This record gives sequence, C-alpha cells and structure tokens, in this order.
Amino acid sequence: MRDMTSSAVTPARGEWRPAAVGPVARVAVDVPLAHLDRPFDYRVPAHLDADARPGVRVRVRFAGRALDGYLLERVADSEHEGRLAWIDKVVSPEPALSAEVAALCRVVADRYAGVFADVARLAVPPRHARVEKEVPRRREPAAPAAPDPTGWGRYPRGPALLDALAGGRAAHAVWQALPGERWADRLAEAAAATAGAGRGALLVVPDQRDVDAVVAACAALLGEDAVVALTAELGPAERYRRWLAVRRGTVRVVVGTRSAAFAPVADPGLLVVWDDGDDLHAEPRAPYPHVRDVLVLRAHAAGAALLVGGYARTAEAQLLVESGWAREVVADRAGVRSAMPRVVALGETDSHLTRDPDARAARLPHVAFEAARAALDAGRPVLVQVPRGGYVPWLSCGSCREAARCRHCAGPLGLRRGDDTGDPADRDGAGAAGSVASPHCRWCGRPDPAFRCAACGSRRLRAGVVGSGRTAEELGRAFPGVPVRTSGGGAAVLARVSAGPALVVATPGAEPPADGGYGAALLLDGWAMLSRPDLRVGEETLRRWLAATALVVPHTDGGRVVITADAALPGVQALVRWDPAGHAAAELASRAEVGFPPAVRMAAVEGVPASVAHVVDEVLAALPDVEVLGPVEIEPPHGPPPDPAGGDPVRERTLLRVPRAQGRALAAALHAAQAARTARKAADPARVRLDPAEIG
Repeated sequence: MRDMTSSAVTPARGEWRPAAVGPVARVAVDVPLAHLDRPFDYRVPAHLDADARPGVRVRVRFAGRALDGYLLERVADSEHEGRLAWIDKVVSPEPALSAEVAALCRVVADRYAGVFADVARLAVPPRHARVEKEVPRRREPAAPAAPDPTGWGRYPRGPALLDALAGGRAAHAVWQALPGERWADRLAEAAAATAGAGRGALLVVPDQRDVDAVVAACAALLGEDAVVALTAELGPAERYRRWLAVRRGTVRVVVGTRSAAFAPVADPGLLVVWDDGDDLHAEPRAPYPHVRDVLVLRAHAAGAALLVGGYARTAEAQLLVESGWAREVVADRAGVRSAMPRVVALGETDSHLTRDPDARAARLPHVAFEAARAALDAGRPVLVQVPRGGYVPWLSCGSCREAARCRHCAGPLGLRRGDDTGDPADRDGAGAAGSVASPHCRWCGRPDPAFRCAACGSRRLRAGVVGSGRTAEELGRAFPGVPVRTSGGGAAVLARVSAGPALVVATPGAEPPADGGYGAALLLDGWAMLSRPDLRVGEETLRRWLAATALVVPHTDGGRVVITADAALPGVQALVRWDPAGHAAAELASRAEVGFPPAVRMAAVEGVPASVAHVVDEVLAALPDVEVLGPVEIEPPHGPPPDPAGGDPVRERTLLRVPRAQGRALAAALHAAQAARTARKAADPARVRLDPAEIG
C-alpha cells in the first residue's frame, strides 16, 4: 500500500532528478526469458537515493509493464547509448539479495543452462511486509561449547577436519558415517567448531525429520538462539522471519532443506549436505539444480569448507575424491566391523540353501524368520523394509517374473482398487482366478482374464511387489501376539519406535529410529528395487539398504540384517562388507566406460520434435563435436504414450553428451539456443536438463 506521508514530499515524475552519486542502477529484472537474461541499467531518482541500495527489491518499467527486480549495483555511467528509464519504486529498503548469493545465482544459472531470475526465485523467499516491520527478537547466543572429539575420533581424519574448521580453513571432505552413528551430533560438532572460529555454518538435509534432529543437536552445543531452521513447512510468515534473521546476521548457524542451500549466511565457513543421493536434494523446478552442486560452487566462490556426508556415497561424491578436490573421511576396517550388524544375503553359503532349498523363491526365507524371532525374543523391535506401500501395486508373470502387460496398449496389468486384498500368485488356467479379481490394464482399463506371458507363455500371475499393507498383515499372522506398525507408504511416518518386541514395516526413507536400536532388519524384494529403469538405481538401492542397516545394533549385541537378494550382486556385496566407497568407485568407473554422468556432461532436451530439433541444431552449430543420442519418443509421466491421431502432440527426448571439460561450453550453447527461441517467441519451448537421472 502506498505511503501517503511520503507522497507529499515525492516530486512529480516530470520533476525527477538523478541521484548525485551512482545515478545508474544495474537491475536484474524478473523476466524468465533466456534472451533477456542480463542486468539492465536504470536511472536512480534523487528521492530514492537513500533506499536504493544493492540487494533491495525494486519496481521498474520493462517492455511497457511494471515488473519486480533486484538492484545489483550502483555505478556512475551506463554503456547504453539511449535514454534510461527511471526506477519507479523501491519495494522495500531491506537488502534481500546479498552480493554473495547474487553471484551464486549467476553461477548456478550458468552451470545448469538456466536464467538468473529462475534461480533467484529459488534463493529468496517471497516478501512478507508485516514481518519486515516487526521488531527483531533479541537473540543472545551462548559461547560455542568445545566439541567433543570422541565422535570424530572414530575416523582417522576426523580430528584433522575439526581442526581445519576451528582454524577457518577451507577443508573439503566426503564423510562415510559408521552404522549406528549419531550423525546429527557429528554435524553439530562441525558447526560448533566453525562458529567458534567466528564464521557461519549451513547444513542442508533431505527432510523435516532430519532438520529436527540436527537443530536439536546444534541447540545442545550452541544454544537455541544460535541456530535457526529454514523449511517450507514453517509457512510464509515464519519462514521469512527466520530468513531475515539470517540475512541480518543475527544467526550464524542455519539448518534446512533444499532451498536453504541459498541461505544468506554471513561469512560462510562450513557448508554441509547430508545424504546427497536423496532425490529430495534435486530441485524439481527449472533450472533443476542439485544441492550438492550448489554447495560445491558456493564453497569454491566463498572459500568455505564443504562436507558431503552420508551412510552411502554417490558417484558424484566419488568424483570429488578421485579428482583430488575433496578428501575422504572414513573409518578403518576394524571400526566398521565392530559397529555393523551381521548381514546375510540369499545364497551366501551352501548351508543356507541346504537347510532351505526354496530360499531363492520365497519372499521370507527361513533365515529371515530366524533373525526376526531371535530379535523379538531378545526384546528388540524388528525393521521390515518393503519397496512399496499398499497391497499389490502391479502384477508379473508367475514363472519368469516379467511384468504383466496389456495385449491392447502394453500398459501394466493390476487389480482394481478394492480388489487388492486377493493374491494373484499361482493363478492358473484361462481366467481361472478363483476368488481373485480379474486383472485389468492400468492405462486403458481393459480387463484381461486370459492373460498369457509374452516372454514365456505362462498363464500364472503373481504380485510383482507386495506392498507394506499386505506385508504387515502377513507378518501379523506369522508372529501372533507381536504388535505390527507401519511407517510410510500411505501411512503416517513414525518419528520413533519405543524399545520392546515389535514389527515395524516401513517403505524406503520412512524407517523410524528405534530406542536402543533394532535387533534385526529384513530387507525384502531387493530384486524389485534393482529392476527400475534408472541411471542411479544401483547406488540408490544401496543407499536405502545402508540407511536401514545403520539402525540395527552391532553384531556384538546380536544385530542381524537379512536381505532377500542374490549375494553375488555388487550392491549386496557392498552392503555385506559395508563398503559404500568401493561401490561408488566401481559405479563411477562403469559410468565412465559407457559415457554416463558424472564421468561426462550430458543434457536431455525434451519437447515436441520441432523444438527439440531446433535446440539440437543450434548446439551443434556452436559445438560440432557434441555427441547426439536420439531422438526417441517419450511417454508422459502417467498413462500411455500420446496418440497423434487423437491430436495429442508427440514428445521426444534427445541426449547431448560432451567430455566434462566441455561442460560449461555445452551449458552456454544450450542457453544460447533457448535464447534464440525465446527471442523469436517460438511456441512449445523445449525443456533442458543437465545430467538427468532418466537416461539409464
């Protein structure tokens, strides 16, 4: 709302005069068009001279419209030869975009072939005028407590990492946490060492549950006033209130989720990303930056330390180690063996198959029942991890396990909602489903009572993956009298599980910690997790297994983990040995052999054929050595492929691949190609993603 008291002294527009010092302002206008992705010069009127400081939000005229923007800097002269327009209004005198964050937004936009306006929208939350006018809460952070070196002392390079943080040095590390590690306490100790050196710390974790754990750990060492949490769950007013406290420098330790990677921490000394393989760290909006890459760029520009931590290790983190940019912080083998539970896989020894010949085909082999009974008898809960929620998400051939497909549209077969309580396993005969409902196509809806597998000709059907709901029912019948609880998969995610005998059925990522630890963990349907068509399926599956295994007590306390997957698989072997670093090294080497990220830089261009072809042609004109893969038709996120006869546009995907050394040139060429299309106001813009996961 316009301030009527100031309007009395504001001169009429025809009487505006330029400011005496720095009369030209460079403004980043909020225009998400690639060909306009640059600052524009405006004149600063004298009556706005005091408020028009770098970083403030302003309102300007652009192409005949009033648009918002950020004032980046004030200069004496402009290179523009024509007449400059005025800054119409300073929306708020609060500097919202710091110089460090503005430079980071520019670098991230260039890295991902995006535009500055899109990245700035991710970095700065919407303004809340009432919150800006509030008197800031007085914060009195206590003196940082000296971190206990015992926890980091379990890792040979852990004490050196703390010493570097306490000395303000820019250490870069990739940390593999031990099973059962109180990782939130370790991150809090690293933040305390950084705060003791007078610098800020930024810790980014995947979800709200992790935020709560890290905030509690930091508050215990630094005091509640020294740390603030930034998450979307706070609501616009409270989030902006806390963000302002960080921007004004009253809080130096920030914990948050994905968008907190751009938090305006003053003098950042430590940047942390925990569990960088979690897909929650990947921004779903253009230009699709990843938290790990944002923090790497920020650490490089700000001279800050970077810590990439987790139970698992991604190929991207392994590349940081192998390139020499980061050092690994891992425990020695003796420490690993003493901390981890006993892990058993199918076919690990001949004795398992001798005692249970059907172990490979059974969903719960005898060794899994033994481990669960032993843990329950010892008074500890048992964790059961299943890939999906619900009952029977999809059907497969009962003989060869090939996905059951519709004969009309090749869509996946399933059971109608409400009929999922039946088990189609071992259904024989033409349409002889017994009490089981007839399967139907999840795309076109046609029933298929006479299913016959296209791969082997079998007419038997079975549940492709039995969900958490059905698994909980089966376990309840197998262990009468034992309470069964579910977490995730449509049910509420449990915060914690109390000590005592219980069965906890959870989907990946929803495993709640247990007081005193789990006595055993059963990792079911491993083959289903490994059969997804995704570039990162191997490391993602191992990451899920390691996270569940880390919640089990050590083998010295009777902890056991049973994984229903072939012991010869590389991911299973990495779990048995607790060797995420070795698995990441092998994964990176295999991707380098076939030319997949992060060993190379790759871009996916998606859209209607004409748009994709135009972008590819523009890139090839600038970079003739780019390797082009495709195009191929792609399916929409849900449902069958589009039908051109029905008017639905066909969509294509083309992959562009270059060596890593040419990654910046590829991003620049893609940006230029998009700029050429937006300048011509071309319809049906193509979507560009750098290093996408959906290429495997």
